[in-house]
Order: sequence, then C-alpha cells, then structure tokens
Amino acid sequence: MLVGGLWTDAAVWDRVVPELEARGRRAAPVRLTGRTLDEQVSEVLAVVDAAPGPAVVAGHSAAAALAWMAADARPGRVVKVVLIGGWPKPDGTTYAAFFEITGGVMPFPGWAAFEGPDSADLDEQARAAFAAAAVPVPEGVARGVVRLRDERRYDLPVTLVCPEFDPDDVRSWIAEGELPELARIKHLDLVDIDSGHWPMLTRPAELAGILAAV
Repeated sequence: MLVGGLWTDAAVWDRVVPELEARGRRAAPVRLTGRTLDEQVSEVLAVVDAAPGPAVVAGHSAAAALAWMAADARPGRVVKVVLIGGWPKPDGTTYAAFFEITGGVMPFPGWAAFEGPDSADLDEQARAAFAAAAVPVPEGVARGVVRLRDERRYDLPVTLVCPEFDPDDVRSWIAEGELPELARIKHLDLVDIDSGHWPMLTRPAELAGILAAV
C-alpha cells in the first residue's frame, strides 16, 4: 500500500508501481480524497482490508504518520511499515499544519520552502510538473489530530528510507528525544537512498528495489 505525502495524488507512484510489479510485488497506491484526517485514515484502512493477505504499508513524508495510524488500527493485518522521508507523530499532535491555510486548504507553498537537499535533484521541468499537479491539502487533514491507541504497533518491523537526510541524522534525532515514536519501535531498519525528498519521482527503480526487499 503506497500512501503519498502532502499535495500528491496516487499518480505520484506511477513510475514505482511497474518497477515493483517487475520484482513480483503487488502494489496498491492509495487515492486520498477525504476532507479530514480521520477520513483519510479510513481510506487507507479500506485498501488494507481489501488486500488478499497481510499488508505492507508505505507512507511518504507527512503520510508516514498516516501509515503509522493505519498500522496502529490494524496491527494484525499490517505486518510491516515503510516510512519514506518522514516519521510517525505522537498521539495527540497535529498532523501537518506546516504552511499557511487559506480558504479551507493548505496549498503547495512553492519551491522556496524546499530549497536545498529536499529538491536538489528535481530539474525545472519536474518542479513545474509537480506544482501544476499539486493537490491542496484540506484544512481538516492538515489540522487533524493524530490518534494512536494500540501499543502492538511497536512490535511491527519498520523500515525508514532516508532521502535528503541520512541514517546517522535519524539516530541523532532519536537520541535527542525528537522522534519518540521511532524510539519505541523494536525492529527499526534505516536505509539510505541518494535522492531529494521525492525519490518516487527521481529514483523510482531504486526505491522500488528497497520496497521489494522489505
């Protein structure tokens, strides 16, 4: 189950899906249309529940928290979690109100907010295409409250794919107490990928290889 981050739709995985299928994996990008965080969690769970067997849920960026919420809700169905360029947020925190909200949505703020390692591997054509396709995030999603209830989630194997940061950064952040949910995971693997924040766009084959190995 592939869950895209802010401003993306299921099409963001278009170059990853055939690479996964070529490696013998069944990929299911999740189409998020819910106007609240709870509705989007339900959309992910519907795909998990429809799977013919145990599910691996992969969430990108802010949707790493969404994937974690799905794992928390279905610890018997979700057997592994992959976090790509993001991490779980603690219970009771706000999901993703990172930028200005106007007219009930949080629009893509432009590339100035992502200058540097986040977007260094995106050329001007790729940036223009992303911005043109960007889906404004509903206020009810951005300002939704993360709810986690089942501590069995910490028993699930988790792989964190590190794009614009590296595994040593994550270890430091955990040691400094900045990532409390990650700190409690019993089986956490950190995998580096040489990309910016959107490896599904710039390194789809490499990302698919990591996901297939998981």
